[in-house]
Amino acid sequence: MVAALTSCGSDDGKSADGDTATGLDAVTISGDPGTAPKVTWKSEMSADDIETTTLVKGDGAEVKDGDKVQTQIWVGNGYSQEKTYSTYDQGEPQTLTLDDQLGPLFADAMKGATLGSRVAVTASAEKAFGDTGNPQLGIGNKDTVLVILDLVELYQEPKPTDVRQSRLPGVVLDKGNPVALDFKGLPKPKADGDLLRSIVKEGNGKTVTSAMTVTANYLGQVYGAKKPFDESYSKKPVPFALTQVVQGWTYGLSGVKVGSRVLLQIPPDLGYGASTDNPDIPANSTLYFVVDIISAK
Repeated sequence: MVAALTSCGSDDGKSADGDTATGLDAVTISGDPGTAPKVTWKSEMSADDIETTTLVKGDGAEVKDGDKVQTQIWVGNGYSQEKTYSTYDQGEPQTLTLDDQLGPLFADAMKGATLGSRVAVTASAEKAFGDTGNPQLGIGNKDTVLVILDLVELYQEPKPTDVRQSRLPGVVLDKGNPVALDFKGLPKPKADGDLLRSIVKEGNGKTVTSAMTVTANYLGQVYGAKKPFDESYSKKPVPFALTQVVQGWTYGLSGVKVGSRVLLQIPPDLGYGASTDNPDIPANSTLYFVVDIISAK
């Protein structure tokens, strides 16, 4: 979703005709931060440059560069006067990082704001998303956009819980290499379970950080499955940037030394969640991995 908010599409959009009002004069917004905003359209919205208005000032800390903020996001089309997206409909906030990768629409709203605030932003589609607007969000290139942000709290990076190897599945070996995981005697994991880690063998190399690219052999399997959904031991080690993998890998491998063998239990919210393209990974699956970290840079 964050990618959609900061990318461009290829739609020609709609032309604005008839009576209009500028920016927030076109709407009435009610409700408290933390609940879905009620937006009543009074007329078609016109807008050009990005305009930011703090509707409710929170009493939390000021958002600074580099902060990761749990944010509820509501998006509306100022021409059609319709909601086009809301994280309140999705059930949980999105994490936005205030850095140079964040689009100006969101960066302007977040920088200097305080946690707990509700901020409204209006802009033309061009100023918000670029020349082609954002058709993925129902915003054509001639439309205007209203975005309402509730800055909930700073994102707390999950930390793995280190456990005994017996708390995690056994590793089935063939000629010394893992070929499967054995779940015998292991209770079925809870959907809201913790990120668990067991360092089966500790290496003596450098300590891995979340900013590194690691080269590793791995095998992944879901609870009770008869076979892995993926593995590299029969092929060759694979390099992974830890910023571009499931969060369970990012946080589960951080702090581990190169040369280690690690077992991970990754809950759905740090794995693939409710959506996956792999038929061997059902929705909301807890993932289990054995990982051999070969190198990191």
